[in-house]
Amino acid sequence: MKRLFKLLPLAALLAFQSQPGLAADDELQLIKKELLSLISRIESLEAENQQLRQVVSRNEETISQSSTKQKKSSWTDTIKLSGDLRTRHETIEPENGSDRERTRVRARLAISAKPTDDLEVGIGLASGGTDPVSTNQTLGSAASTKDIRLDLAYFKWQAKPGLTLIGGKMKNVYFKPGGNPLLWDGDLRPEGMALTYKGDNFFLNGGAHFLESDSRRSNNAMTLGLQAGYVTSLGFGKLTAGASYFTFDTKGEIAYLDDFAGNTFTCPAGQTTDCRFAKDFDEIELFAQLSTSLGEKPLTLFADYAQNQDASDYDSAWAIGLKFGKASSPGTWELGYTYQDVEADAVFGLWNDSDFGSGVTDSKGHILKGAWALNKKSKIGFTYFDNEVGVDLGAGDDYERLQLDWSFKF
Repeated sequence: MKRLFKLLPLAALLAFQSQPGLAADDELQLIKKELLSLISRIESLEAENQQLRQVVSRNEETISQSSTKQKKSSWTDTIKLSGDLRTRHETIEPENGSDRERTRVRARLAISAKPTDDLEVGIGLASGGTDPVSTNQTLGSAASTKDIRLDLAYFKWQAKPGLTLIGGKMKNVYFKPGGNPLLWDGDLRPEGMALTYKGDNFFLNGGAHFLESDSRRSNNAMTLGLQAGYVTSLGFGKLTAGASYFTFDTKGEIAYLDDFAGNTFTCPAGQTTDCRFAKDFDEIELFAQLSTSLGEKPLTLFADYAQNQDASDYDSAWAIGLKFGKASSPGTWELGYTYQDVEADAVFGLWNDSDFGSGVTDSKGHILKGAWALNKKSKIGFTYFDNEVGVDLGAGDDYERLQLDWSFKF
């Protein structure tokens, strides 16, 4: 009808201009007839247009409902498959021991799904044996088949924005400055429960993890941890700093996996069996990391310090280091350097770095790393350890280790 009102002035003008004086009756009747025909046609078109809009609207609603039903019934579309493969050749030269060369592989495959927007469930497999801090598998034994073990089995529930509950066998939730494994090896998958919170400038990580969960075992125990950190922007970069507290109830317990990993222990008089941990581990950690740039390349500086409050001797560990560049896109590279000192009872030896100082505490020395990216999914690199082992409780022997890696991810 709006178009009708717009046409009325035009019709009147045409009627006025049809003659120089008063309009003749026959001419006026013709104009009226044509105008009524035009109005009828416009009303018909508007009615058809309205019907068409209703049909389109119903079709859109039907399509939307169908799409929603499909999304609700097809949560499997959220399944994600990921993994990585690393080949490594390494040379080990201990001062008082035989030199050693070996080639190893590490293969990991994980699948995760999101049944709902706030829930993730994942399962992962990895090469290797029972070692909690290594999934490497040495090649050889006449090309024998290799072991595959359960590496991940977890759920992750986002209770509120920034607040996440994690349970099962999971990736380590604690922040490691510079990615350095002073307390935690990168392959460690702790078991139990964890709660994390991440705000704009503050983060909080807590966990309760099993060393043994079966009370029928003589050495059932667990570890508790709490970590708080603050992130702030500086004029030249970003600073992350914080503190942690971890406790391990290990004093008087037998060795897990028959390995004290450099920690002190006591044995019954005149015996070398039935030995027990000499200390608990009540560790306080202080850390800082500065992320900035030098030229056009990223630069990370970090420092990490830990002290075992339950030990009166050999109770401290610390590391300082840097990483320059980032091997990510094709042709890019990175270099890193760390100096580390880990006294015998400073940290729980079975879970810290499995490569530095032959994988035990009571060691110190240098770590030099480098990598070059072939493409976004593959890079080659090296790690060189120049360490001293048995620093406090031994003879202070030299220990050198060179690792050459080629890694792939998907």
